[in-house]
Amino acid sequence: MSSRVVPFVDDRWLPKSVLCLRDYNLNKFIKDVIAGITVGLVALPLAMAFSIASGLTPQAGIYCAIVTGFLISAFGGSKTQIGGPTGAFVVVVAGIVAVHGVDGLFMCTVMAGVLLLILGATGMGSAVKFIPRPVVIGFTNGIAVLIASTQIKDFFGLTLAKVPGEFWLRMKSLAASAPTWSWRATLLAACTVAIMLICRAVSSRIPGPIVAMLGVTIAAYLLKLPVETIGSRFGGIPSGLPHMVIPRWHAGLVHGLLGPAFTVAMLGAIESLMSAVVSDRMSNDHHNPNVELMGQGIANIFSPMFGGLPATGAIARTATNIRSGAQSPIAGMIHAVTLLCVLLFAAKYASFIPMAALAGILMIVAYNMGEWREIPQLLKLTKTDISVWLVTVLLTVFADLTVAVEAGMILAALLFITRVANTTTVSQVTDDYIEDGRVHILQDKDIPYYATIFRIHGPFLFGATDKIATVTENVHKLPPVVIIRLRNMTALDATGLYALEEVAKQLHASKRTLILCGAREQPAQLIHQAEFEEVVGTENICANVEEALRRAEDVFERIKPMAATAK
Repeated sequence: MSSRVVPFVDDRWLPKSVLCLRDYNLNKFIKDVIAGITVGLVALPLAMAFSIASGLTPQAGIYCAIVTGFLISAFGGSKTQIGGPTGAFVVVVAGIVAVHGVDGLFMCTVMAGVLLLILGATGMGSAVKFIPRPVVIGFTNGIAVLIASTQIKDFFGLTLAKVPGEFWLRMKSLAASAPTWSWRATLLAACTVAIMLICRAVSSRIPGPIVAMLGVTIAAYLLKLPVETIGSRFGGIPSGLPHMVIPRWHAGLVHGLLGPAFTVAMLGAIESLMSAVVSDRMSNDHHNPNVELMGQGIANIFSPMFGGLPATGAIARTATNIRSGAQSPIAGMIHAVTLLCVLLFAAKYASFIPMAALAGILMIVAYNMGEWREIPQLLKLTKTDISVWLVTVLLTVFADLTVAVEAGMILAALLFITRVANTTTVSQVTDDYIEDGRVHILQDKDIPYYATIFRIHGPFLFGATDKIATVTENVHKLPPVVIIRLRNMTALDATGLYALEEVAKQLHASKRTLILCGAREQPAQLIHQAEFEEVVGTENICANVEEALRRAEDVFERIKPMAATAK
């Protein structure tokens, strides 16, 4: 009889907070405390700014950051992910509040939380990867433009009774009120931006948002500048614990909120899993996408009960958490406790914060989340990729985020079907065909000890690109030269190209050389069009495996003396 102990719960469904306790110690706890306090202070101005931009009170953002920040860390599938309100939700939340009111927002958030919980529980966490990169970049570009447009009023201190919800009408109203601008508010906002940029240039460890907010607030108070503050607009922030209230359920709103709830759920899933991937790269960990979505779902179900917004993983705060030395999800829980302490003991001072300072912080957030550096690379790709990106951007900005998400999903499906269909070919086998194939076959080739070969078989499109992780999952065990054989890769898209670029960067960072060989016509054309040669080097893109092995020998002959010297 076997003495093997069968666990009551499969590790695949346990949150990271439980798994990390198995080797937890005092040293890790101290690092988590430092990281949690740091990221908690950084989250404070962001939580208020996102809430105000969404059309709610500043305390709603703080309540959301406390409740969801704790729950996402406690029940999520990422070791260092920080959850809370983010810029991705600003536009859609403002739209829901404008149409359905605050009760409608709370209902929508709960519905989205249930959808996220179902996605995670049914193992659909990996389904988010079926959104192509041009669509994701289009979303982020469009949302960044919209967030920036909502902050123009406070950035320049304009006098405007109500800012329209539609982008075109908003810009028209802002232009009409331009003569009412306040140079004092503009100066404070500009100083906020400058301080954040200087902090980033000096060190990524400096919490730029909190330094900028404190500095500008103190300056405005001491100089007695006549600018709008949180106190003058909202009457300050109430101190004390947030009260738990079950949101009122209006059955008549359910049908109208299905679309927005789907949008909130999809945006939450996309951003949280993107943030978790960033977290993995920075902390050398592997998140569990299904458990992460379940944690996000639980957090979004509870957030409205405390008057909070929808929440998701926050990439900037997650990066801050890791840079500050976070070792486990305990850091995320401490970040929530830090915000709670600020709410209990320092809420009265928040009334002095100028609205211009928060506008300046959000302008930087909008720029950072915009993925602007991706656009020049995107414009080098096929007309199909460019058109998908452009349609997504325009729909996000000028139509509605719900429409943009739905259109993006439809475009993704059509794009996938088209590209897979294009991989089918029918041709006659001739003597020339057989002869041309000899340089590509592996059976008669000797693979030297200093090189290894991986192959990609089939279309390498969005939805399949995560499989490339096989190359780098044990990067420290790889030889100096890694060859990826593309002979049987029938199609390539922007998402696949991005995945190859990430692999190239990881191998380069580990002092290894990547060689690509044997690409067929469509992949080869896209690789050349996107100037991928700049990433791996023109000499490392070979026509066939025979040529790639000769190139590997040249690389090894060059690095062999250096390796001998190092010994």
